[in-house]
Amino acid sequence: MNPLHSWLIYCRPGFERDCVEETQAKPVETTADSGFVVLQGKPKLVYKQLTFARQLLTLHGEVNDLPERDRLSPLLAAIPASPEKFGALYLEVPDTNEGKTLSGFTKRFQPLLEEALINKDRLLPSPLAGEGQGERGNLPRLHIFFPDEHRVLIATSDPHNSTSALNGIQRVSMVSDAPSRSYLKLAEAFEVFLDKKEQALWLKPGMTAVDLGAAPGGWTWQLVQRGLKVIAVDNGPLKGAAAGHPNIKHLRQDGFRFRPQRPVDWLVCDMVEQPQRVATLMTEWFIGGMTQRAIFNLKLPMKKRVAALQEALDSIRTALNNKGVRYQLEARQLYHDREEVTIYLARKR
Repeated sequence: MNPLHSWLIYCRPGFERDCVEETQAKPVETTADSGFVVLQGKPKLVYKQLTFARQLLTLHGEVNDLPERDRLSPLLAAIPASPEKFGALYLEVPDTNEGKTLSGFTKRFQPLLEEALINKDRLLPSPLAGEGQGERGNLPRLHIFFPDEHRVLIATSDPHNSTSALNGIQRVSMVSDAPSRSYLKLAEAFEVFLDKKEQALWLKPGMTAVDLGAAPGGWTWQLVQRGLKVIAVDNGPLKGAAAGHPNIKHLRQDGFRFRPQRPVDWLVCDMVEQPQRVATLMTEWFIGGMTQRAIFNLKLPMKKRVAALQEALDSIRTALNNKGVRYQLEARQLYHDREEVTIYLARKR
């Protein structure tokens, strides 16, 4: 009998139970606010179908009571013989205050472990500048995860069923003139949901967008920085550089009632409202042919988050399926999200 598949999943601290619930796998370790879970069973989890998982890894083993003087030897001994070679090595920590205190150590320790694995022909050398993925893009990645300084979980990721971001967090940069930090949320969403080719194709200068609930203008400013012309809809004021910008038309209207005179390329929405109401609004825009793509947030209740999210997404699917609309729908709790998830909805040709 084959042993049950073991998974290591990174998540936002406080959402461990949501990870377990959406996977329907057997919980093995689900410490509250730890930022990770260990699950068993469910041999075919799909990363893109998970909302609360920042990273999806196959867990191979662990080392406890890691000595301070020689961490390298027990780690090398614990790395499984299969897979034989890895395309990348990640040393990672939980997204907690305790975990962050270990980040300095992992940065110092990474070159030592990397060199040892390269010498044993278990790891491809770091790529040179401008080098393509080649073989590296198909090889599993090795993840050495430190829940604390004395314990290590050893895992691997499938490059086609995971994210390449360290700690499962897609880092983005803030610009000094952004009206609010929500700028980062939409920047991250574009990086998570669209690859570089898709960004170049679908975020072209001169394209049009509507931002519902735009004030103070963080999402609008992200769109403008990419060259789009934006209708910012909000009864509240835009702030800073977004106020009076020539590529921004600010309409003081109710975001739920506004409809554009002609279809736009993008609809974005970050309004504080019940998730089902926002889902219904987004569906109406798509059925009416008023946009091709949308990124929007669904604010989740404190309890029954997975159920509330599933209800909202199912309502979108049902409505679009009934109208024969072909679409792509993905949901992800981003690093910059809190009690919410971000949704990407795109019309397929």
